[in-house]
Amino acid sequence: MLGCAAALALSGCAIGPDFHRPAVLGNAGYQSTALPGSVHGTSGSGAAGAAQTLTVGADLSGEWWKALGAPQLDALVARALQNNPSLKSAQASLKAAYEQTKVAGAPLLPSISASFNPTRNKTSKALSPVPGNNEMLYNLHTLQLNISYQPDLWGGLRRQVENQAAQAEMQRFQLIATTNTLVNTLIVTLITQSSVNAQIEATKDIIATQQKLLDVMEKQYRLGDIAEAQVLAQKAALAQAQATLPPLHLQAEQAHDQIAALVGVTPNEMLPEIPLETYRLPATLPVSLPSALLSQRPDIRAAESQMHSASAQVGVAIANRLPNVQLSATPGQAINAMSQFFTPGYGNWSIGAMVAQPIFQGFELMHLERQARDNLLAATEQYKNTVLTSMQNVADTLHALQDDSDALTISAANEDAAVRSLRISQSQMSYGDISPILLQAAVQIELEARLNLIQAKATRFTDSVALFQALGGGWWHRNDTAMKVPSTDWHAAF
Repeated sequence: MLGCAAALALSGCAIGPDFHRPAVLGNAGYQSTALPGSVHGTSGSGAAGAAQTLTVGADLSGEWWKALGAPQLDALVARALQNNPSLKSAQASLKAAYEQTKVAGAPLLPSISASFNPTRNKTSKALSPVPGNNEMLYNLHTLQLNISYQPDLWGGLRRQVENQAAQAEMQRFQLIATTNTLVNTLIVTLITQSSVNAQIEATKDIIATQQKLLDVMEKQYRLGDIAEAQVLAQKAALAQAQATLPPLHLQAEQAHDQIAALVGVTPNEMLPEIPLETYRLPATLPVSLPSALLSQRPDIRAAESQMHSASAQVGVAIANRLPNVQLSATPGQAINAMSQFFTPGYGNWSIGAMVAQPIFQGFELMHLERQARDNLLAATEQYKNTVLTSMQNVADTLHALQDDSDALTISAANEDAAVRSLRISQSQMSYGDISPILLQAAVQIELEARLNLIQAKATRFTDSVALFQALGGGWWHRNDTAMKVPSTDWHAAF
């Protein structure tokens, strides 16, 4: 059995299953019909209404956000990647995880330690013979090496290193996912802030219009042309419009505070506010193939690393049930004077070997192996679920691109009609052809149409951001870890 174990160790094999990525996609796609080649545009809606081309199989840029055409946004993203405390903490934790991988590999090499023990001694004349130098008081200097080595006969240690390396890789991809989320959250918050600021300006315009209408109606009331009830109704309409401003201001202030936290500064920091009209839709949107998604999505890669770790732990559990060999050697010297070091006749050594075989631990090792196999099965199913969820995420984003483009077209037409209706109503009101109630309704409809159009424009931008996020964020063209990533081949590392 020892001969077979030695042959197994020399061959470099490790007991337990070798990890392979499971095949889960097959002929998978994002939708049952063929993907459209473009997202249609909306005329008269500015940059938010531009058409976009969908390119299947195209690569993502590591700095994809620059396609939005807002240099101030680019600068804020750069600050966040440089200064965000959560990101810097995760980067430091990742470095520690890779160091722990090296620690796990240390038992594959011999362990050597040295000790030097100088003592002053007195021999009891009644209990022991006089020492060789014929003195009852003497010095003794002991120098010794302790050498131990555990041959990895079954590959259990190598599986443990493999497990630790997979855990570090999982932490790496979790860091990349955190970075992608940071960038996505920052950009969406900036677009939201721009949208809210535009809604505030639109609401202020409507309030000004409502105030002018109230002034006209109060003059008409004093002249006896309208009833007081109509004036009171207009005051209520004005107050209703004014009441929508504080919640919008709160949203803008909260967006500012969140942006400050994401870029690593306090809320009192003055940060640029980007007008919604500054953004541009990316003219070309990449659509990764489903097979490429397995390598691009950091959450899928993290789930794969978790499955790899669980696979290695099965090998560790099996190796723990097999015989273990421990080799040791302790060469040294024991002398009375320092001048006697490294001279013949004072050396001593011992060499030993121990074979240990678990016999009975209350079936603990058997159940630990079964637990490891069940954990591998659970990790495999979790990996498959992550892949399916990622596919759903991309599919939902592609649907949103088309549907929200349609929504923008409808909102633009609705806003155009509302603006023309309000102009006509205002003209008729000046000639007394319609009642103030109808004009009030036209003003309210125009306000809602403008706000809906602003929100629809912002949604077009956030849809493009969501697609880049869903496809993995282009992390393979960046170094989010702030370090030289070690080789993922644990065999090559050790």
